[in-house]
Amino acid sequence: MITSTSNERVRKVVSLMEKSKARREEDAFVIEGMKMLREAPVLQVREVYVTARFLDKATEEDKEILWRYGAEEVSEDVMKKMAATQTPQGVLAVISQYHYTLEEVIKGYNQDDENARPLMLILENIQDPGNVGTMLRSGEGAGVTGIILSKGSADIYNPKVIRSTMGSIFRMPFIYVESVPQVLETLKASGIHTYAAHLKGEKNYDEFDYTKPTAFLIGNEGNGLTKETADAADTYILIPMKGEVESMNAATSAAILTFEASRQRRG
Repeated sequence: MITSTSNERVRKVVSLMEKSKARREEDAFVIEGMKMLREAPVLQVREVYVTARFLDKATEEDKEILWRYGAEEVSEDVMKKMAATQTPQGVLAVISQYHYTLEEVIKGYNQDDENARPLMLILENIQDPGNVGTMLRSGEGAGVTGIILSKGSADIYNPKVIRSTMGSIFRMPFIYVESVPQVLETLKASGIHTYAAHLKGEKNYDEFDYTKPTAFLIGNEGNGLTKETADAADTYILIPMKGEVESMNAATSAAILTFEASRQRRG
């Protein structure tokens, strides 16, 4: 059992939790909880840590999974040191990062249907980790096939993002790009129509046909899309609002648009 919070392996996990630079250098990130561990692809799992308290209440199935990974037992103090949550769940794992190509993100690398029409989210400078994680989760629910993020967006491996995805991080292809306008040209060449959620949209979002290959652009929480990116999109669309609300939360906007596309495709 690891009982010292100054243990080298413990310090490494803490660094992965706290620093995006460490995550990049180690090419790894951290997940918490048995649910996330069950959903993690076996080949991605590097290390697993568990407390005696969790083991005392664990099911035989959970214990089998933990021992399969050679879980290292740690003290409660060590788990509290490593975990990002106030009340740790008692299980924590180090996972290898994903490396998708743009082609895989466009095709929907993890989709069962090879003929699925692309339904993509393009996120520009989304800085709230909770928003990014929520978009992965709701995106999976709506049938989004892949997500493209600008370099100015939050680190997708931030612990807050990982918690918000509720496991979607393992199934949603994504990629960071240097230039969103440039990647839009690639999408257009692939036959994907790009829609910018924008206050200057002349038609409401539900007046368009999203049954064809589609990508929605969502901009920064405070400033929206940059002019260069918005101008590079094929079409501006508007989410109409009543009252005195001027703009919609970025994650909410993404959910509204992608679930409308999902509704149309079910039809």
